[in-house]
Amino acid sequence: MLEAHFIIFLLWAVMQSLTGVFANGIILVVNSIALVRQRRLASLDLLLSCLATTRICMQVLIFSIHLVALSLVKESVFIDNFLILMFVNELGLWFATWLGVFYCVKIATIPHPIFFWLKMRISKLVPWLILGSLLHSLISSGLQSNYMWSFYKGVIENYFSKNRTKTEDTPSEPFYIFIAGLIPPLLIFLVAVLLLVFSLGRHTQQMRTMGTRDPCRNPHINALLSILSFLILYFSHYAVTILFCAQIVQFGSFLFLLCVMISGAYPAGHSIILILGNAKLKQNVKMFLLRGKCCQ
Repeated sequence: MLEAHFIIFLLWAVMQSLTGVFANGIILVVNSIALVRQRRLASLDLLLSCLATTRICMQVLIFSIHLVALSLVKESVFIDNFLILMFVNELGLWFATWLGVFYCVKIATIPHPIFFWLKMRISKLVPWLILGSLLHSLISSGLQSNYMWSFYKGVIENYFSKNRTKTEDTPSEPFYIFIAGLIPPLLIFLVAVLLLVFSLGRHTQQMRTMGTRDPCRNPHINALLSILSFLILYFSHYAVTILFCAQIVQFGSFLFLLCVMISGAYPAGHSIILILGNAKLKQNVKMFLLRGKCCQ
């Protein structure tokens, strides 16, 4: 790698990691202060706090991948923490999926008994969804450590090996099992996004037909832009994960470095989108930053 590329990639990795930790840290601190003051935490804030916690862990682990890619640390550091990375990644994807479902249920208007039932009970279901996601990720990681660790370890060692074998030499069954485990949250999130887009599109068309101005138009558009932006990051993260496990990209190549950069942009970018798209969170962050300046 050229020295200029090395420096640029290192600076990008540091900036990306600091941005992600800072953005998610602010979400966590703001909600923690609200919990201390009010003695309770709203369902959305609880979900955001859990998501921010996984994002901070994910950002630190992705930074370690950056260091390995730059040959600043040994690959054994990444191998030793790989199962933790898989657990945090899957848990974060489920939390992000439930966040998309929460926005969809709260904002969308769909005349169906099941959807109406969810709208009335989604806030009470959030703690159970969080607990279920945690248990599912723990069980999934445990099974992967017992039955698929040899596959993961082979993929990682194959990346860092100087005598890299062909992709065809790697067993395909564990790879398909891994992909199958990623499909459920992706499908749930995709359905939630499509329902939200359909509902908001129909609502906007009705307002235009009636010739009235919708007072909720701007918040709805902000929520829609937020979830669509997240959809792009969500799919990008999935694509990068599949490319890595399929060993399509070569270690040290430009495509490999680009994929690592995209992986780091996912937890950092979506957290910034959440802050900018959530009026309550955005206001609390402004107050938090202003108080921080006053204390200096």
